[in-house]
Amino acid sequence: MSLSLPAPIAAYFAADQGDGDAVARCFAEDAVVTDERRTHAGREAIRRWKTEASTRFSYTTEPFAVGEEEGAIVVSAHVSGNFPGSPVDLRYAFVLEGEKIAQLEITA
Repeated sequence: MSLSLPAPIAAYFAADQGDGDAVARCFAEDAVVTDERRTHAGREAIRRWKTEASTRFSYTTEPFAVGEEEGAIVVSAHVSGNFPGSPVDLRYAFVLEGEKIAQLEITA
């Protein structure tokens, strides 16, 4: 099943498997990401977060559902790899600002 995702979100998932620079370019300069109860504010912090996660673990992400909740685009994805608790279904709540991601919260 192929999902229709907004361009910035599709670009995020396409870059997600290891390119911190490409992931960071999907975000607004002052964007905020919350993942594993940690907040990463600004494009440079987001680049470091993604580079570190991709260095520590190998994983694949397969989005399987998309919807809207309270102004956010929510994508559910199956994530599997060599990290504790794998595999897991995660919820990605994106807030877009034009053609960039302004906010992302990743939860189980």
